[in-house]
Amino acid sequence: MQDLIGGLLGAMGGDEVKKLSSVLGADSQTTEKAMSAAMPALLGALSRNAASSGGASALAGALDRDHDGSILDDIGGLLAGGDTGAGASILGHVLGDREPAVAANVARNSGMDLSSVQKLLPMLAPLVLGALGKQKRQSGLDASGLASQLFGAQEQVEREAPGMLGALLDADGDGDSTDDILKLGAGLLGGMFGKR
Repeated sequence: MQDLIGGLLGAMGGDEVKKLSSVLGADSQTTEKAMSAAMPALLGALSRNAASSGGASALAGALDRDHDGSILDDIGGLLAGGDTGAGASILGHVLGDREPAVAANVARNSGMDLSSVQKLLPMLAPLVLGALGKQKRQSGLDASGLASQLFGAQEQVEREAPGMLGALLDADGDGDSTDDILKLGAGLLGGMFGKR
């Protein structure tokens, strides 16, 4: 995905960032830093799980069913509405019981207070899946193509900020994100992406 994170950040103009900052009680600069930390964490979890053919197929099916990218047409409305139920559900399936630790890592990497990060994550989750769904639809990607694009986005993040994904996804603080990613995968594959 050609600079998926940059594209999604770019889709959120100054007005949207200001609205989001107001909701979170943070300044725009801190909000942008938190978004820049949170999006790679979410994409990293999705990418690692899409590495298997079953995981990629399940994600592709979920995007086709529920995340076609139309949410990106009214980002301001999403932020103003304050309804984070869908985002909370996504996070529950993708991050499971690791969500609090991932939120703490985003807070630590961005300087945003934890309570604001906990509000931010469920707002971002539908936007991340919407951006993935839009890219999938516009590029005509199948499950393997989606996995390849996600892996490319992950590699780009790791090139530009070595060690950041590992730190964000190392939920138990043991210095190794592999065990945490495997646990994220169990939640992902057994949750929303496995449902029909």
